[in-house]
Amino acid sequence: MSGERTTAAGGMETSYGFKRVGAGDKQSLVNDVFHKVANRYDLMNDLMSGGLHRLWKDAMVTWLNPPKRPGWKVLDVAGGTGDIAFRIIEASDRHAHATVLDINGSMLDVGRDRAETKGLSENADFVEANAEELPFADNVFDAYTIAFGIRNVPRIDVALSEAFRVLKRGGRLLCLEFSEVEMPLLDKAYEAWSFNAIPKIGQAVTGDGEPYSYLVESIRKFPNQANFASMITRAGFDRVSFRNYSGGIAALHSGWKL
Repeated sequence: MSGERTTAAGGMETSYGFKRVGAGDKQSLVNDVFHKVANRYDLMNDLMSGGLHRLWKDAMVTWLNPPKRPGWKVLDVAGGTGDIAFRIIEASDRHAHATVLDINGSMLDVGRDRAETKGLSENADFVEANAEELPFADNVFDAYTIAFGIRNVPRIDVALSEAFRVLKRGGRLLCLEFSEVEMPLLDKAYEAWSFNAIPKIGQAVTGDGEPYSYLVESIRKFPNQANFASMITRAGFDRVSFRNYSGGIAALHSGWKL
């Protein structure tokens, strides 16, 4: 299977990196990846992005601008280790409440331990569930965030529809994801680094390079900025826009439920 990006029309549901898998098979394969990498996930993000993921996540929370008042609720999806949720809570002066949802129990275990260490257990709860079937009522959350997780969801259109459903009117979606590099020289250098170095680093750090080969390939398959924006619009969101970071290595998409 080629490394060509999928379009807004779909294709990620049967794409496990560059391999084509049967409908319904991708989720268990992705789960296995994250069970393997959970304890070293944040370290590997540092190594894979040269530490830039921290700046991108800070920029995401700045654009979200959570209010410094009680009662504001965010759902952070595919956020098992709590990286985004803890930033949001701190940015709100510990007024916000974050529900961290992840399909992977190993990632959530890391997040719970980190919440306790940071003294944030009362500001966050952790839910093991599927982004395609959120276990919440309609119109519950003020914001829905997902960072570097949407490309691992088999049916992205379903997940976006679920995001729209659980948001309140006036609620906001923010999605940070690796995207299409828009600078030709940077594109070549980034691709060489991704495919040659990252699996080897993963092998050295975790003892298993295969999960990182999948992660690199899944980035290459993910729809580009404009195509993903179209998917968000089709899910019902208004005022959809995006910002590129580091020449398009990552992009942050925003949409509103109006």
